[in-house]
Amino acid sequence: MWTEADIPDQTGRVALVTGANTGIGFETARALAARGATVVLACRDDAKARAAVGRMAETNSTTTSAPEPVAVRLDLASLASVRAAAAEVRKRFPQLDLLVNNAGVTNLQGTTADGFEAQFGINHLGHFALTGLLLDRIHGRIVTVSSIGHRFGRARDWESPRNAYARAKLANLLFTFGLNRRADGRAVAMAAHPGGATTSIFRSSPGWFRGLNLAAARALGRTPAMGALPTLRAATDPAARAGDYFGPDGLLEIRGYPTVVAASARAHDVDAQDRLWTLSERLTGVRF
Repeated sequence: MWTEADIPDQTGRVALVTGANTGIGFETARALAARGATVVLACRDDAKARAAVGRMAETNSTTTSAPEPVAVRLDLASLASVRAAAAEVRKRFPQLDLLVNNAGVTNLQGTTADGFEAQFGINHLGHFALTGLLLDRIHGRIVTVSSIGHRFGRARDWESPRNAYARAKLANLLFTFGLNRRADGRAVAMAAHPGGATTSIFRSSPGWFRGLNLAAARALGRTPAMGALPTLRAATDPAARAGDYFGPDGLLEIRGYPTVVAASARAHDVDAQDRLWTLSERLTGVRF
C-alpha cells in the first residue's frame, strides 16, 4: 500500500504542476512541497494561484522548510499564454526535475483562443506545447494525468466536440507513450489517473451529472488527496519506470491505492501516437 508517507525527500528538486490551485493539482503540489521541493504552481487565475500558495504554506508550515511555492500564470486554452509561461519558467529555473501535466476540463463547450475544440486544446494541445517548450530543461520525469475515461476514446476526429473528453484523455496517453519512444535520456514520461475524486473537474457538466459523480466519490472516500496518490507515485517512486501508468488498485480502478495499471490497447497504437504527434506539432507550432 503506497501512501504519501512513501514519498522520498524532494529537497533541491524543482517541480511544476499545472492546475495546482485546486483539487488533485493542489494536493500534488502540497505533498511535493511538504517533502522539500520547490513547487511552481502553473494556474490560469492569478488570484486563485496566490491563495493556493498561502494555503500550502499554512498546511506545510510545521512539516517542511522548503522554499515558498512560486505561482506562474498559465492558460492552457491559449498558446500565447503557454509560450509566455514557458519563457518565465525558463528565465527563473535553469532546470526542472518534474513536470506534472495535471490541469484538465470535461464537458467544457466551445473552442480555445486558437480555435481548437476546448477539451482537446486544453487537456492535450496545451500540455503538448508546454512540455515541448520546456523539454530541454527537464532532467527528470514528466507525468501526464489521464483518466479511466480514455478507454472510451478513439484516435480520430480530434477536434470534434462529440465524446471529446474521452478522446482528449486518450491523447494524454498516446502523447506519454509517444514521448517515451522519442526520449533522449534526459526525461522519462509516465502517466497516472486518479480514479474517482471529489474535485471540481465536473464544474462544466450538467448539475445532475456533477452531483452524481461527487456523491459517488464521497461515498468511496475519494478525497483529492487520495486522487493525487497515483500522480505522486509516478512522480516520485524510485522504482517507477518509463511508460508506467499508475491508478488505484481497487474496484474498477475507482478506489484504492496507486499501482501500475493497464492502458487500453488504443493507447499503445504506435501509428496513432505518430499521427497525433504530427498533428499536435502542426497545430501548436511546437516541435520537439
